Amino acid sequence: MNEAVLAGLLAAGTPAADVTATVRRPERAEELRSRYPGLTVLAEQEDPEANSKAVAGASVAVLGVKPVGIAALCRSISPALARETIVVSVAAAVTIAAMEAALPAGQPLVRTMPNTPLKVGRGAVGLAGGSSTTDAQLEMAAAVFAGAGTVVVVPEDQLDAVAAVSGSGPAYAFYLAEAMAAAGVELGLDAGLAMTLARETVAGAGLMLAQEGADPAALRKAVTSPNGTTERAIAAFDDAGLPAIIAAGARAAEARAAELSRELS
Repeated sequence: MNEAVLAGLLAAGTPAADVTATVRRPERAEELRSRYPGLTVLAEQEDPEANSKAVAGASVAVLGVKPVGIAALCRSISPALARETIVVSVAAAVTIAAMEAALPAGQPLVRTMPNTPLKVGRGAVGLAGGSSTTDAQLEMAAAVFAGAGTVVVVPEDQLDAVAAVSGSGPAYAFYLAEAMAAAGVELGLDAGLAMTLARETVAGAGLMLAQEGADPAALRKAVTSPNGTTERAIAAFDDAGLPAIIAAGARAAEARAAELSRELS
């Protein structure tokens, strides 16, 4: 995820020389330096102060550790942060209040909910600003992700819903592809062929949806001939309550995100 953000930032025109990244292992640092010439990469195993050195003088500091470690990271880098540095968290479930409590008072903070299609430049990212974050600072944070996907600004209390739709959403699409492939095998197709057909169909449909102004309902109707095979399949989905099943899954994801926020905050 973090490399996807980095790649998108560089693809959007940010010079590699203006970016410093930190990783744990020297081997990973060398890998990134080779992949992105001009990028400064510090390894914590070589320099325990790597994170503090990276944020010193930065306009934006992106924190990409696991949720359980985000508060400790905020505290460790706090002495090195400039007052105007915008801290951006990609850690799921950890609230703005919890992070602000671990940062210097008044530090600009943006909490985000990205998803894995950032890796292929088709991500969706929800942003919510902290109590001291200005609109201009929120726009600067959004620019970090804009090169790798679509960015939306929402109130923090809607980030769990964003997570339920787009954060977890790629897994729903992958699950659909799995189910389609399994159905093909049940109908007599070779397993490899069924997976190829399912994978390429879901990927191709996704590209059609990615076109500006695309309407999923209109696209569905365009391939659903009256009394045809697709219409029969959609009717079977409706009879099985598929829309309600998807809604139930999204509600479960949102509820779990809220639980994690309470546990981590």
